Amino acid sequence: MSRNYKFHNPEGLYFVSFAVVEWLDVFTRNEYKDILLENLSYCQLNKGMEIIAWCIMTNHVHLIFRSVEVQHPALLLGDFKRFTSKAIVKEIKENPEESRREYLLEHFRNAAGKSSNVANHQFWRHDNKPIELWSKKIIWEKVKYIHNNPVEAGLVFRAEDYMYSSAVDYSGEKGLLNDVVVFQYFG
Repeated sequence: MSRNYKFHNPEGLYFVSFAVVEWLDVFTRNEYKDILLENLSYCQLNKGMEIIAWCIMTNHVHLIFRSVEVQHPALLLGDFKRFTSKAIVKEIKENPEESRREYLLEHFRNAAGKSSNVANHQFWRHDNKPIELWSKKIIWEKVKYIHNNPVEAGLVFRAEDYMYSSAVDYSGEKGLLNDVVVFQYFG
């Protein structure tokens, strides 16, 4: 893996994308997206995660964040992914409305069988491709990219209309996640 795809600077601001194994569309249900939101909020309040931008798509997540506490950003993201993986798989197992339960669980089991460090169910792919953001122009490009993702996917006409994103915070309104640090760019 390239040097560009590692967390080298513990104080850096990073753009990451991480996807469900096999790019399965798990986040078509709001209850699964809400688990991610609850845990992002927990990381903000208890683990020193500063979030600049975020978006939950049907099968992947985009995030711009930094660790403002002592925890290295790789460990912070790892903890988040481990916890959400277990919580979402548990919710899929227990959700009486989930018509895709066996299909999803079978794919998670198969993915775990191919992985040396996952026991039962692998939910997230292992690649995060963290990119350290070092200039205001690059940060702003990534913020726009994240917020435009639902528009490009045809989910909404305007980025700020997509609930599961920080785009609404950037339009001057309040989004679903508290304490998003809105990045200002005048370039």
